[in-house]
Parts: sequence; structure tokens; C-alpha cells
Amino acid sequence: MACAIADFVELVRQLDDVGQRDREHWSAYTTGGRTFGYLWPRTSTVGLKQTIAEQAALVAERPEVFEVQFTGGGFGWVVCRLDGLERDELAELTFEAWRLTAPAALVEARADRLPV
Repeated sequence: MACAIADFVELVRQLDDVGQRDREHWSAYTTGGRTFGYLWPRTSTVGLKQTIAEQAALVAERPEVFEVQFTGGGFGWVVCRLDGLERDELAELTFEAWRLTAPAALVEARADRLPV
């Protein structure tokens, strides 16, 4: 079943030390003072931090769901169409974005426990 905005928000709220900054057309999600994701409600898309290799793999595998947002600081950000994702896939992508960004102590404490 396709994901909706509520799925993303619910998954993010299960992660530790997450902040949200709302703007007129989007929201940014942070941990440790650094951004790991964006939500654009108007288009039902999210932007998530990934490795550059993962960004390339996602876009190559399913270009109708994923697109390159930008690369920076050694990371590849990917835009994800929520209606093209299953919840478990969105959970993995969101967790990975958080894990790439969160302070080491938070990542270690959480281990590999995905949001559900």
C-alpha cells in the first residue's frame, strides 16, 4: 500500500532527538542540529539524505519514484514520491537518513531498530 504524509511524520516521530522546522511550503527534519529530511506536502514528496551510492542506485532502479535532489558534503539527497513507496521501505530510507546525520551516541543507543 502506498505511503502518505502521515506515514512519514509518524515514522520520524519514532526517532530520537528529532526537530521540525516548518516553512510556508515545506518542513525540515533535524537531529543533532543537522537536517536529514524534508517534506513537501503540496507534492507528497520527501527529500532524504543518503549515501551517494544509494542515491544513484535508487534513482537508477526506480526513476518514477526517486530523483536526485542534490549532492553535498559527501552525501546524495534523494526526492521520494510517497505514493510510490511501501511503509517498510519508507521506514528504512528515513532511518538511514537519520542514522547518517544523528550524533554517534544516539545511533549507537538505537542500534538497528527501525521505526515501524
